[in-house]
Amino acid sequence: MPDRIALVCSCEDSMRLDERSLARGCGAELRTAEQLCQAQRDRFLAALATGRPVTVGCTQEAPLFTELAEEAGAAQPLAFVNLREQAGWSAEGAEAGPKMAGLIAAAAIPLPGTPLVPLRSEGVTLVLGRDATAIEAGRRLADRLDITVLLTGAEPVAPAPRTEFPVLRGRARGATGWLGAFEVVVDGYAAPSPASRAAYAWGPARNEARSRCDVILDLTGGPALFHETRQGYLRADPADAAAVERAIAAARELVGEFDKPRFVQFEAGLCAHSRNRRTGCTRCLDLCPTGAITPAKDSVAISAEICAGCGSCAAVCPTGAVTYALPPPATTLARLRALLLGYAEAGGRDPVLLLHDGSHGEALIDAFARHDEGLPSRVLPFRVNEASALDLATLAAGFAWGAAGVRVLLPGRRGHGTEGMFRNLDYVAAALDGLGLAAALPRAAAIETDDPFTLGEQLAPALVLSAAWPVASFLPLGAPREVLRQALGALRPVVAPEVVPMPPAAPFGAALVATEGCTLCLACTMVCPTGAFSANPERPQLRFLEEACVQCGLCAATCPEKVIDLAPRLNFAEAAAQPQVVKEEEPFHCARCAKPFGTASSIRRVKSRLAASGHWMFADPSRLAMLELCEDCRAVEATLGGVDPYAGSPRPVVRTTEDWLREAEEE
Repeated sequence: MPDRIALVCSCEDSMRLDERSLARGCGAELRTAEQLCQAQRDRFLAALATGRPVTVGCTQEAPLFTELAEEAGAAQPLAFVNLREQAGWSAEGAEAGPKMAGLIAAAAIPLPGTPLVPLRSEGVTLVLGRDATAIEAGRRLADRLDITVLLTGAEPVAPAPRTEFPVLRGRARGATGWLGAFEVVVDGYAAPSPASRAAYAWGPARNEARSRCDVILDLTGGPALFHETRQGYLRADPADAAAVERAIAAARELVGEFDKPRFVQFEAGLCAHSRNRRTGCTRCLDLCPTGAITPAKDSVAISAEICAGCGSCAAVCPTGAVTYALPPPATTLARLRALLLGYAEAGGRDPVLLLHDGSHGEALIDAFARHDEGLPSRVLPFRVNEASALDLATLAAGFAWGAAGVRVLLPGRRGHGTEGMFRNLDYVAAALDGLGLAAALPRAAAIETDDPFTLGEQLAPALVLSAAWPVASFLPLGAPREVLRQALGALRPVVAPEVVPMPPAAPFGAALVATEGCTLCLACTMVCPTGAFSANPERPQLRFLEEACVQCGLCAATCPEKVIDLAPRLNFAEAAAQPQVVKEEEPFHCARCAKPFGTASSIRRVKSRLAASGHWMFADPSRLAMLELCEDCRAVEATLGGVDPYAGSPRPVVRTTEDWLREAEEE
């Protein structure tokens, strides 16, 4: 960022600016002010006039500065960073210069555009209810939406004097879809009798009726049809008038075209879920709270329309098939590196990284700065879109780039999809412990609170942590798994053990093969999604590359001999980065042409089993000898020797393509 200008305002001297530290670590030309948004706007305009990118150390007046830039016709990138609440407004604000420098350096890295998923709603709305509340909701929405009301029939409901929209009876048994594409399965579906008098009388009922709609307004008060984040599905307790009002108001707006973020990117070819009808990795399926992830043929399928963006799938995906997109891992890691290295360059030491989201964490930090002592100078806040999307690479890289501790700020009531993030905290703790870097307090932990004063109390003990390793500066290049390997390698002390045991389901380790039972069938090599197991095309040989193993379990599930066991661990030995021969045998040579094929042990085993089977075809030793021939010579011998494979049983009837097609139509 040599061409960038950093404009830092003391906000009417309400915070101290350590210009020396700022200049050393922010990576830009530093310019300061005391009232940048008012009396000193000319300094902002002068920075714009240079045509260089500008970072402004204020988010409160970002709309004003953006408007000024538009009026001036400035085209260069503008970035904004909150230095006041996150650093300057603190009991330790005088020592916050290194933190400010790191925050400026991180903010200078641009965020990419957000990928979008288009949704369209024509306003076709199904109102589910149990009483007159649903009828009234439908009446209030009928001027804007195409309404159908479905009553459970559990309570008598007086018929409307005028039929403005269909009122039916039925119970929604289940539903699928999203805004603009819902399908509801209804049991007990019945139309009302026109002669209904004091209460609706219902006609003949049937099950398995299906209703397609764009919006569902659920006022039954019963169990939810979907997870609470399903867009287009609105739910309220009919006894709660305020909740019903909010749901009605929200439903009125669900007409037209909408764009929702595409929260994750998915590459099916990297997915380790299944191969050949064998199930391997189910980490994302086990954690997704919304039902957006479902099993497919050789991978999972992720519905971008249903995904609510918790990112739990990206947090636990071992292969990188699923990555979070707001922002993508490369941007998150680049910003994190700039924050920590900028802090260190400005003279800061032993930072505690505070990872938080925008909706909950940022508001809590602001309240802490305005009404209490504010964040300590060593606590570096770093915003992510969802804390539940934090993967191992981000956590480990934070430590490698100098963080003495990591704290994840979460709401007091734990949200959906956070299990994967907590699992990653355990993995990082196990890795640090195995490397001899554990401390008296946990280096990686969560702070779950909605109270800014409690935030300060829980941050204070972490300030005793110190980094017992040198600050690394590697670039976050490659996939998250590659960055994770770099980070763990940078953290490993010289005297640390080569192998560190890890908890179950950790995404790295060994697949141990009991070689005495291995038949070199190589089934494991055909299902391994990462190439950890491989064959040698030149000879019967099974090889294993531990660095590539993600512990998906497909090899163990596929192995016909059941001789493969998973061992989650970190292996820093050089051998883990090179394919190692697990088992090999001498090839068997064809008795006629001497071409190598198979192995001697497999030929002996097959001959022994066939001889013991008592099958008529192998009662003659000469027939068994044909197994010692390669596939080409075996065909020649069968032809010249007059071998009839159907001698002991009726020949099958010849069937043509027309036969198969005709039978398929008859079925």
